[in-house]
Amino acid sequence: MDTKKIIAIIGLGYVGLPLAIEFAKHFRVIGFDINGSRVKSLNELVDLTHEANLDDLAQVLHPIGIGKGLTLTSNLADLSTCNIYIVTVPTPIDHLKRPDLQPLLKASQMIGSLLKKDDLVIYESTVYPGCTEEDCVPELERVSGLKYNRDFFCGYSPERINPGDKVNTLTKIKKVTSGSTPGIAVVVNELYSSIITAGTHLAPSIKVAEASKAIENAQRDVNISFVNELALIFDRMEIDTSDVLAAAATKWNFLNYKPGLVGGHCIGVDPYYLAHKSEALGYKPEVILSGRRVNDNMGMFVANKVIKMLVARNKQIQHAKVLILGFTFKENCPDTRNTKVIDIYKELQSFSIQADIHDPWANGENVHHEYGVKLIPEGDFTLYDAIILAVAHQEFQNINFSLLKQQGVIIFDTKSFINRDDVDARL
Repeated sequence: MDTKKIIAIIGLGYVGLPLAIEFAKHFRVIGFDINGSRVKSLNELVDLTHEANLDDLAQVLHPIGIGKGLTLTSNLADLSTCNIYIVTVPTPIDHLKRPDLQPLLKASQMIGSLLKKDDLVIYESTVYPGCTEEDCVPELERVSGLKYNRDFFCGYSPERINPGDKVNTLTKIKKVTSGSTPGIAVVVNELYSSIITAGTHLAPSIKVAEASKAIENAQRDVNISFVNELALIFDRMEIDTSDVLAAAATKWNFLNYKPGLVGGHCIGVDPYYLAHKSEALGYKPEVILSGRRVNDNMGMFVANKVIKMLVARNKQIQHAKVLILGFTFKENCPDTRNTKVIDIYKELQSFSIQADIHDPWANGENVHHEYGVKLIPEGDFTLYDAIILAVAHQEFQNINFSLLKQQGVIIFDTKSFINRDDVDARL
């Protein structure tokens, strides 16, 4: 163990907590979060994100002192002895789809109040190229009174956490690293190499590392938007999108993406960060933004498709009842950040349809606080005129969709999750 390195992890969410646990196996680590209840729960070995290995967490938890281990706190003063700060706070977009840097800037200001000579600040939060040095560093300098690359240094190593994925976990995903000087880049790379078994890739600059993260998700977003647009086209042609993709996938170099709702903390957000920086430099990215428009409209398409099916069944729209199965942004995961299921819900409500949502993974209190929606417990599915499978949670495999369809309930599957014979339509 390197007793000289004392690491602070700022933000104990989906990214920060697994990182804190892994580093604590080798170093003294202090995990900090402004949410006191989150810290309290973690100290009691309760993780609402379901991302942490609780056995590992129990083994590394250790009071502040000498020796490797993890201390979790919401007290800023507990970070005063740290010399490496790793920032893993969220980087969302606002209601106008512009980057919201407030969590990142506030974290930088907080670190600035603690910064000492020769300290290292590493950012993992997804940003646009240039953000670390153009937006965060000035805050560090302003609050600390120290000079960048003389008194303190920075690194950037973009997170690659995939919520709900228990196979491709933190240590098994290759990590991009970078530093503000060639020497610091080596330090950052060696730091992550101590925990990442899949290896690291040392980028030539912080800006390159930032850009690599931005295009990872922008590329996936564009590819999904292509098949979503195909779904819109094939719906008008009355052919099944999955059938077309299965046929096309027989060619060796076909990229077999699936249509669906694109939400979450990365794919549905990061392209706007890249577009923001591009437009600030005088270029409007046509492909990236057109892909975003297609994906942002898929919830509305699903809702309107179901409404048309209700009309075809001579259902009175104003009195119709529709159940949406799933609210999180992906299957078998409690993460509801930037979920596009809310778009289906709001569109149905705009037609005075009674829309209910059932999700066994989502936290009902959080959903109500963030979205103003009350989730319902599992009940009698036959009471509904239509059911929309929005998220492919494993629990939904136990629902008898065949019987529901026989009883006249319209079944729409956005994920090609249900047996094809048991649905009326799917993306």
